[in-house]
Amino acid sequence: MNKKTKLLALAGITLISAATLAACGSSKESSGGGENSTYTYVYSSDPSSLDYTVVNKNTTGEVVGNLVDGLLENDPYGNYVPSLAEDWKVSEDGMTYTYTLRDDAKWYTADGEEYADIVAEDFVTGMKHAADAKSEALYLVQDSIVGLAEYVNGETDDFSTVGVKALDDKTVQYTLKKPESYWNSKMTMGITFPINAEFLASKGEDFGAPNADSILYSGPYLLSALTAKSSIEYTKNPNYWDADNVHVENIKLTYFDGSDPESLVNNFADGVYTGARIYPNSPSYKSVKEKFGDNIIYTPQDGTSYYGVFNVNRTAYEHTAKTTDAQKESTKKAIMNKDFRQAVNFAFDRTGYAAQDVGEDAADKTLRNTLTPETFVSIGEETFGAVAQKELAAYGDEWKDVDLSDGQNGLYHPEKAKAEFEKAKAALEAEGVEFPIHLDVPVYQSSEIFVQKAASMKQSIESTLGTENVILDLHQLDEDTFYSITFYAETPAQNDYDLSTAAGWGPDYQDPSTYLDILNPSNGATVHQIGIAPGENQDIAQAVGLDKYEELTQAAAAENSSLKKRYEMYAKAEAWLVDSSLLLMTTSKGASPTVTKAVPFTVGYGWSGIKSSPSSFKYMKLQSDAVDAKEYEAELEKWKEEKAKSNAKEQEDFENHVE
Repeated sequence: MNKKTKLLALAGITLISAATLAACGSSKESSGGGENSTYTYVYSSDPSSLDYTVVNKNTTGEVVGNLVDGLLENDPYGNYVPSLAEDWKVSEDGMTYTYTLRDDAKWYTADGEEYADIVAEDFVTGMKHAADAKSEALYLVQDSIVGLAEYVNGETDDFSTVGVKALDDKTVQYTLKKPESYWNSKMTMGITFPINAEFLASKGEDFGAPNADSILYSGPYLLSALTAKSSIEYTKNPNYWDADNVHVENIKLTYFDGSDPESLVNNFADGVYTGARIYPNSPSYKSVKEKFGDNIIYTPQDGTSYYGVFNVNRTAYEHTAKTTDAQKESTKKAIMNKDFRQAVNFAFDRTGYAAQDVGEDAADKTLRNTLTPETFVSIGEETFGAVAQKELAAYGDEWKDVDLSDGQNGLYHPEKAKAEFEKAKAALEAEGVEFPIHLDVPVYQSSEIFVQKAASMKQSIESTLGTENVILDLHQLDEDTFYSITFYAETPAQNDYDLSTAAGWGPDYQDPSTYLDILNPSNGATVHQIGIAPGENQDIAQAVGLDKYEELTQAAAAENSSLKKRYEMYAKAEAWLVDSSLLLMTTSKGASPTVTKAVPFTVGYGWSGIKSSPSSFKYMKLQSDAVDAKEYEAELEKWKEEKAKSNAKEQEDFENHVE
């Protein structure tokens, strides 16, 4: 699996759209036309391409998601609902998905002129183009669709052997190698979107170039302007099949390099922007809070989980405070000790850490305690996180009274930290370990926020465990050096750290495996970050129990008869991962302080894909005044309740589509 193309904002400014998410209406909201028909804000990175089946970068998806539709899209509760497909069926064995296209699905040029009907063959063309161009997103489908891996690997040059078929003009069918209950969630990823063969041939290598004329349109908007480091503008597609649900007619985004974050709220106050991210640690925050205190809302957490990683197999020491081999060996032995890792885990105050970025008012709101978000899937009437927490309790008394819910500083327990450390110290002293244990932590020196967060982590861990026991040595590095030895390191040998916070993961599809499989020692996408080369270093993997972890994830992956049982089995794996303390969970994206005139909960919501907030504008409505914070919080709680009911119903309704 290769997911380096879906870059995570680890140290820079993260912008959020003011399109926040279903249910809250307003007498002041837009209904098309008038002062509330234009949305204005900023964007931070230009798309290098609009070739949506090939390029898997967020910069491409955020634009194309407004221009091109797939078979399904997200509704405001995160369910997958018909888009270009008006209906779908799945075979009883779960291996064949058949979609029936709507009759009014059309292709349009950038000028809004009708080009052709959208037909089933367009989906075959799209997948073939992705395979021929070695799409960055092939990892999503290559091992799922019958014959696709063989075609990509050159074992055959006959694409008709691949399990993507146009049964007739209005029926497209996918045949899978094995059942995937989450297959529909991949229908919101660009690689599964259609392409018109005639248009593709006419453009040749220019298909998907970063300009309006390089693609055809089937979505809610047309691209009216794209000027690098300047602006991106959309206009409503008047002939769109679902035009009644496109309420904002014009979208105007201005390039923002992050150099003046306070300009966002200033432009909002002046009526230039529809919304703005607030920065609580900025010099002007006091005056901003005085002016907009009743309007500052906190967006929901999204699917991206950030965390620290212990390196259990360090070999590089270019950046270290250690002066002797004995210190290096002592740190290695300490990190291999689960009680030591748990001690550090419990000693880490995440609230103080997050406050360096989002301020004290929002610090808890962004916290995440599990790799898989607690509400990512439902298990009957319970959340995934609630079931994982029950499983965790079986691992020992240290996990009593630990709250794994999002938005809680649930892992911070100084007394538990001290108790676990005493157990670790006794065992480590018997092995001849020298104290204090020195942990080298790389820090991105150009980011003031990153530096402050690292200092906060150091302070809480050292003050809890004592500097006579543990010292975090912070190494401030330039951007290239920092990323080359952490996030962009491709092998364990390049990991020059004991503990790194430059790690994060976001979901590709709606199944816990999209998170938990990344640490499988045989083929995990990020297991190298903890010092294990996939398929290698298995003795070290076994020493920290990752072989048992993989047994749990593989057993869950093999369960395709019951979705409830499958999720319960993945919850067991999540519990193991929490107990192992190989990861130090920190925060999520989202939960950012914001002011906005976008009516809350009026856009699609999704954990993955390119058809949901914060960059999707279909369904969005605007109102004349800034959203009231108290009203927003009330509507948020209603939305959470309705979402839980709606998601549970979607799981039940899945059975209605089984042939």
